[in-house]
Amino acid sequence: MTDEPPSSEPRQRTWLERIAQVFTDEPTDIRSLLNLLRNAEQDQVLDADALSIIEGALQVSSMQVREIMIPRSQMVTVSVRHSLQEILDIVVEAAHSRFPVTGENPDQVIGILLAKDLLPLALGDNSERFNLKDMIRPATCVPESKRLNVLLKEFRETRNHMAVVIDEYGLVCGLVTIEDVLEQIIGEIDDEYDVDDEGYIKKLDEFQYIIKALTPVDEFNEFFRTQFSDEEADTVGGLILQELRHIPERDEIIELGPYKFTVLNADSRQIRLLKLTIPASRAAALGSTDG
Repeated sequence: MTDEPPSSEPRQRTWLERIAQVFTDEPTDIRSLLNLLRNAEQDQVLDADALSIIEGALQVSSMQVREIMIPRSQMVTVSVRHSLQEILDIVVEAAHSRFPVTGENPDQVIGILLAKDLLPLALGDNSERFNLKDMIRPATCVPESKRLNVLLKEFRETRNHMAVVIDEYGLVCGLVTIEDVLEQIIGEIDDEYDVDDEGYIKKLDEFQYIIKALTPVDEFNEFFRTQFSDEEADTVGGLILQELRHIPERDEIIELGPYKFTVLNADSRQIRLLKLTIPASRAAALGSTDG
């Protein structure tokens, strides 16, 4: 009697096994897995914080860099044309730890400057021997379509904390940090890039914006010249919940008048991130104001 080697191909299930699968409680996709985890939380097998982290971790695999990046217009950069004193002034004012460095062309990022590398120069008059190009680290560039779970793995393997985001034409369109990715898993992190005046609303294109659910209603109204009431809800996420009466799932669409909100990230307790699509008439009005 000879033992046949096990086949590398999966065994075909019988019709009886297929029928049995229908009546089992085992999750067969992400949605059913989330339902199982939420039931476990309701039965106090899993606490709410752990459930929130698991839900966030599951959702990052379907999110892209463009949905969470810091837009080009909000990036704080230094240039090879800046003097040492000019760079020190930028570093002190921004209070960041890392800065993209641009070349002669402002749209060309040639590296990353770590603020700590300037400390020896800041202690004395070293402007004559200062050469920014000798101090910059290589910049990691990622496409705006890269999945967040892939980016997080790359951050961990390369020990980078920041990446420059490029569009389909190879132009710089934003910046993403490891904190931005982790926020989608564990919630808000108060880091160096969280600026109250600039961090809530990010423009993607003429008709689309990324909106944090914690955006105050009055700030949303001021930005888009709308008149949503803040009597019952203080934030945009609160407005969505008031309209739906339930916690929405990812990709769920909510329309408030002519404004269409798509849920990008939410867990069983709260909405985290939204994509807003505005009508052409409002886009034209906002565009004329920007100009």
